[in-house]
Amino acid sequence: MPDRPLKIGITCYPSVGGSGILASELGEELAARGHEIHFISYEQPFRMPEGPRVFFHPVIVNSYDLFKYPDYTLPLSVKMAEVSKEHALDVLHVHYAVPHATAAVLARAMLHEEHRLRIITTLHGTDTTLLGRDPGYGPAIRHALEHSDAITTVSEFMRRETVRLLGVQRPIEVIHNFFEPHHAPHRRTEVRRELGLADGEALLIHLSNLRPLKRIDLLLETAARLKERLPFKLVILAGADFSPFRAEVERRGLGDRVLVRERVTDIEDYLQAADLGLFTSETESFCLSILELMSLGCPSAAFDVGGIPEVTVSGETGLLVPFGDTTALAAGIEALLRDPARREAMGQNARTRAREEFSAAAIVPRYEALYRRVCGC
Repeated sequence: MPDRPLKIGITCYPSVGGSGILASELGEELAARGHEIHFISYEQPFRMPEGPRVFFHPVIVNSYDLFKYPDYTLPLSVKMAEVSKEHALDVLHVHYAVPHATAAVLARAMLHEEHRLRIITTLHGTDTTLLGRDPGYGPAIRHALEHSDAITTVSEFMRRETVRLLGVQRPIEVIHNFFEPHHAPHRRTEVRRELGLADGEALLIHLSNLRPLKRIDLLLETAARLKERLPFKLVILAGADFSPFRAEVERRGLGDRVLVRERVTDIEDYLQAADLGLFTSETESFCLSILELMSLGCPSAAFDVGGIPEVTVSGETGLLVPFGDTTALAAGIEALLRDPARREAMGQNARTRAREEFSAAAIVPRYEALYRRVCGC
């Protein structure tokens, strides 16, 4: 008898960021495999798919004068319990521990025993590395993890950090991020023309939510080191308002080199037009953006931090240098841009690694198996 389709709730932050993007892509892939997907959040996730078997349940957050700050955790937990009961969810998969895992544990406590909601918590990064250190959050995160039916992280680096910072003794399964590129609406030449690239001008690309850990200051410092060495443009696909960085762009004389596009959904247009990715984070749990580029055959240059070495192999699928060494990063970028054959070989290796290790076909069945294991079906 074939396995029956599952009813899966997914909660994530709807803003642009790795956890929300992974959750949305996972929902899309699961729905395509016949499962019923229910997204629960205060806003429709940035890349939430549309189509059959995909539903969105908004959480209404009220502002009462009684509270200094609006509360999200309690309305979220109530909506989780409501959706779980009405749609007989088999499992609730929460991405990012705060406050989603805590809300899920509370939602389960609201339900009668005949509907035992299974909870899977996926840790993505700062919910461990930043909030896990905070005495105001750490104990609540530990409690939620202890009461989850399963815990996953997106890298071995994150698994080790979770054990180190939170003292979690339960098994934690590493299930890496994945990316399945969609068809690019426009041709590479069209995109480069729209961006104003001249013949012989390289296109560097950076994708991020611009949070402090992304170190946009080091990104611009690296670009400034390249300014006199070769012609290029740096395209930043920004998941937040870029205006706080405009003054630094001008101070470094990069006004004609840096192009910003905010909240882009058709990222494949830009990914397939790029020559090289550029990332300067001080830490990363995985770096989904590097994988997105790899999937379209584009290598990246980055600092050797966090989970990035689990994604890209330096010298084979990209370039990694020690954190903060913008001189070495700029020199490596220049060498790659002046050697198209080597860059092309890296891109092909990157595409192969992405397909074999980090595709939907490689990763999504692992989530399906985990769901069935915790549900006993």
